Amino acid sequence: MTTTETRKVPELNMEDYVAGTALEKQRFVDQFYAGLVEYGFIVLNPYQFNFDLVDQCYQVFKSFFKLPLATKQKYNIHDGGKRGYVPRLQEHAKNSKNPDLKEFWHVGREVSSDHPLANEYPDNMWPNEIPNFKQSTYALYQQLDQTALMMFRSLATALDVPKDYFEKLTHDGNSILRAIHYPPMTEFELPGSVRAAAHEDINLITLLVGATDSGLELLDRDGQWLAVDSTPGQIVIDSGDMLSRISNEMIPATTHRVVNPMDASSDRYSMPFFCHPHPDAVLSCIPSCQGDGRLYEDITGRDFLNQRLREIGLSK
Repeated sequence: MTTTETRKVPELNMEDYVAGTALEKQRFVDQFYAGLVEYGFIVLNPYQFNFDLVDQCYQVFKSFFKLPLATKQKYNIHDGGKRGYVPRLQEHAKNSKNPDLKEFWHVGREVSSDHPLANEYPDNMWPNEIPNFKQSTYALYQQLDQTALMMFRSLATALDVPKDYFEKLTHDGNSILRAIHYPPMTEFELPGSVRAAAHEDINLITLLVGATDSGLELLDRDGQWLAVDSTPGQIVIDSGDMLSRISNEMIPATTHRVVNPMDASSDRYSMPFFCHPHPDAVLSCIPSCQGDGRLYEDITGRDFLNQRLREIGLSK
């Protein structure tokens, strides 16, 4: 008699790492690393995370996306999607000719006017039509930034580098909070397009705080599509191209997608936080990952990001 094992993305408790015993902390480190290697995804129960703020931001973004297109277009500044509004059908997956069926908004890092990156990081856009837009969304940005730092410290231990390795790599980094609206399928007539075609994230890791509907799937190491399920109060974390590159592909960037819904009249919202390095940070193979040799040459975070933005249609 044969049995088929049900594969499921691992679920971890951050409290084990932040406030647990030495054994619990090490187990978290080991399971986080193993989850990224095996699935490229884990589901996290965060520690002391304000999910009321998440709910506030979903309401803020829902209100924005319901505005007339002409109003939303005021915040489309044609800067390669660095900040503000990006309309429907503009982004596509790498090597895909079909546009994704979505529109989105970007909130980026705020720096002072005399900061060395002030000319590189555009000012955020804050729609005056939506009350508390800035206060809610940037507070969530900062909360996710701190959660990512905890995950990076855990990963540093697993990869045998100093605990502040990723902290230095991402200090003042170009991380982005993206709010995505997938409109009802009844509003499109684009055969071959899906809400988000199969792709890998560009960045180091992504933190996804909930979504209003299911549809997220990852491509398993066995070549099967596996649903990624989470409940309110959890964060889905996945590994991106940059992490794959510096780990010499020991941690692969996992292909994932958002499939079209059974109910064509439904829409979907999600808020991924893309953790990026500092633009001048060098993406170099981590010594413990070199094995028989490095697969990639060094490249700055800036150059790698710009290359990928061109490949997905957000930059020329």
